[in-house]
Amino acid sequence: MKAKDSVQKGGIYNLIINLPKKKEIKVGRLGTFDFPKGYYVYTGSAQNGLDKRINRHLSSNKKFHWHIDYLLSHAKVTRVVRYVGRKDECELNSVAGHSAGAIQIVKKFGSSDCRCETHLYYFESLPSHFPESC
Repeated sequence: MKAKDSVQKGGIYNLIINLPKKKEIKVGRLGTFDFPKGYYVYTGSAQNGLDKRINRHLSSNKKFHWHIDYLLSHAKVTRVVRYVGRKDECELNSVAGHSAGAIQIVKKFGSSDCRCETHLYYFESLPSHFPESC
């Protein structure tokens, strides 16, 4: 397999995010919300270039396009978990949402194209199955 092929592979992912202090953040058309200090788990999908999408999330120089862009302008991704070739984004999101301590902060965050309540969950402290770093 050529290196180019691996970059273009699709899949799903979790971003483990740390917000160092409470922050009021405007999230596009969804409105303005109070985000508590702590950890967030965001579930996303990129079926035409997983690495490209993740690298975009990690970049600080971008136009805001997705809901997650607004949070990431105030927070830091501490870990990325990639699931190359998988397409079950909502099922993976459900794992985060059913984890002990998971709280929904913004309804329809990252989930405007599916039936999920949200694709972003807040945790006061990060559950052990979502370690901050590898």
